[in-house]
Amino acid sequence: MQNPYIPVPVVISRIVDEVDTKDIKTFRLTFVNKEDEDNFKYLPGQFAELSIFGKGESPIGISSSPTQKGFIEFTVQKAGLVTGELHEMEIGHVLGVRGPLGNSWPIDYLEGKNVVIVGGGFAFSTLRSLLNYLIDGKNRKRFGKISVFCAARNPGLLIYKDELEAWRKRLDVDLHLTVDMGDADWRGKEGLITTLCQDVAPSCENAVAVICGPPVMIRFTLPVFLNLGFSTENIFTSREARMKCGIGKCGRCNIGSKYICQDGPVFSQAELDRLPKEY
Repeated sequence: MQNPYIPVPVVISRIVDEVDTKDIKTFRLTFVNKEDEDNFKYLPGQFAELSIFGKGESPIGISSSPTQKGFIEFTVQKAGLVTGELHEMEIGHVLGVRGPLGNSWPIDYLEGKNVVIVGGGFAFSTLRSLLNYLIDGKNRKRFGKISVFCAARNPGLLIYKDELEAWRKRLDVDLHLTVDMGDADWRGKEGLITTLCQDVAPSCENAVAVICGPPVMIRFTLPVFLNLGFSTENIFTSREARMKCGIGKCGRCNIGSKYICQDGPVFSQAELDRLPKEY
């Protein structure tokens, strides 16, 4: 069994600058050892600890889909020592990965249902993993209608621009984009994602909403879906922002009796409603 404390080596094989401000990058990592790659079995919504040797580690959601073989990807915002050091690394540099950790988006529960995906800004990373999993040729027939709502403060902060365009062209994905404020070239909608969801009003019939974004976005988006008729059992969010050690040892991610890294990071709103309101 792999020691959960010890990261395995991976090498950076691709780097994509996602936003105009250059502070969000997607790193494609390939495993140095084939055995480590075979042992790294994950589902959308899980996360891993990225280790920069001599600097530390940081918990990051996995943004690639397990249907994409030969690599794993992480979309990382430059925010501190470890992520700042990672942003300085180049193709060919080696770092460590510890995981996969936590639970996943409820794939089995979503089967046979319509899926509404709602994401804001940088937090769309694990939703990208979920969407690419759902639309994979081997999986698509297992799920109903797929609606996607994606938002950013401005067009330059929309991540995965090439994939957004590819998803827009698909007949089996209903994609909706909005930005808080457009620029001279923006031809899409302007306004908050809550307004966009209200205007489109996705049906709650046989549907599940999967929401991930900044806490303030989740807080104001939740009532929209409750008003649309979605039950708390059919609304799922991720609390991955509270992650620390990833294996329940440091005790810094607990909410009441729950440890985000072991019982989450994905919870239904019904589960969260039973927890203390400290989060």
